[in-house]
Amino acid sequence: MLETINLPLIMAAALIAVASPGPATLAIASTSMTAGRKNGFALAMGVSTGSLVWSVSAAMGLGALMLANAWMLEGIKYLGALYLIYLAYKSARAAMASSGPAAKVAPVKGDAFRAYRSGFLLHMTNPKAIFFFGSLYSIGVPAHTPIRELAILIIALWIQSLAVNIGYSLLFSNPAMVKGYQRMYRAFNAAFSLAFGIAGLKILTTRLG
Repeated sequence: MLETINLPLIMAAALIAVASPGPATLAIASTSMTAGRKNGFALAMGVSTGSLVWSVSAAMGLGALMLANAWMLEGIKYLGALYLIYLAYKSARAAMASSGPAAKVAPVKGDAFRAYRSGFLLHMTNPKAIFFFGSLYSIGVPAHTPIRELAILIIALWIQSLAVNIGYSLLFSNPAMVKGYQRMYRAFNAAFSLAFGIAGLKILTTRLG
């Protein structure tokens, strides 16, 4: 049994953080509808891998170190904002393209790795993830928590992240969603471009610390 941490409370807080709308959710939805279930799944796995890396890093004390050193967070903030603005640019180009959506919906061989990499980079440059895991392990987990309990917490958080992110990839790649995208692909891509752009500018203009 876990004696030093309140696992249900931590998991509930993590569920709200993971499931709430944000850049990762937006990217999973966009990829799942435009590039198919395989690529949406791969991107979701990339996001969850990023969560695992930040979770392990925070458990080892890196989260608290980064929260205490503003320059580290500033660097990641700018990288994350620029990456989101790049995604906004890609969506805007798709919205203005003259070709139909069919070519965009059919997955291209090899795209799964790029989708995985995109999800991983997206989460590794997300200040929200650093703040969440840094705060969780700094405030919610006592300093002398046994390694066994830390391992249980890390695994539980990762499984929950996988379930939520893969669930989103399955939801947005279902035939009804894809048909909706095919009918209104310009509007969808314009909306994705706007949302990614707003998220990037919000991160860029937010003061950290």
